[in-house]
Amino acid sequence: MIFGAHLAENIRLTEIDDSNRDLHPRLTLDDKCVFLFEYTSGKRWDFSTTNGLIKTLKRKPDQKGQYYKNQEIEKCGNLFRTTLSDEWLSSGTLVPIPPSKAFGDPAYDNRMERICRAIRPNLDVRLLVSQRNSTIAAHERGTAPRPTIEELIENYEIDETLTHPAPSTIAIFDDVLTAGTHFKAVKTVLSARFPAVPIYGIFIARRVFPEVQIEDWF
Repeated sequence: MIFGAHLAENIRLTEIDDSNRDLHPRLTLDDKCVFLFEYTSGKRWDFSTTNGLIKTLKRKPDQKGQYYKNQEIEKCGNLFRTTLSDEWLSSGTLVPIPPSKAFGDPAYDNRMERICRAIRPNLDVRLLVSQRNSTIAAHERGTAPRPTIEELIENYEIDETLTHPAPSTIAIFDDVLTAGTHFKAVKTVLSARFPAVPIYGIFIARRVFPEVQIEDWF
């Protein structure tokens, strides 16, 4: 079981199911994903605590405000330490979603790996999947087409030096679940390499859209 204890502030992991899967069209019934918060698309950093958190985490390595980014990374590690099952953490493998930049790129951002390692010492965190070539980050594409699952898979590769011992269960870790494209691409690559291993998705937040107010129609 991937769930752990609920925090005193009523922060808990929520599972993607039939009641909320419609906002994540790439996910199917066999995709087991959980998230902590909801990020509202199209809103500024000060719209909600979660929007501020995600905006801070996405600051590029060369941008100002790294002190605050580091604080949020530690905060996320603490949250997942409490909300993830201790039993699962002791046996599972965390695989951070590859960032948009490839290894060696000056803009390479390892925030997902850092959050995983901040959960607690000695976790099995492996960068099993990486990108061959740098790409434009999804949240920076504007109206440009987003990459397809097939295009992402073409750019992904498995680091065979990290495949032993074979994981018994895997959780793909990312900051925001949007359509689910990157998750499905990484899951496909990992499933091909480890066909018998259960694979989950863990997200800091899922994307939602702001409610339309009636007065906005006039």
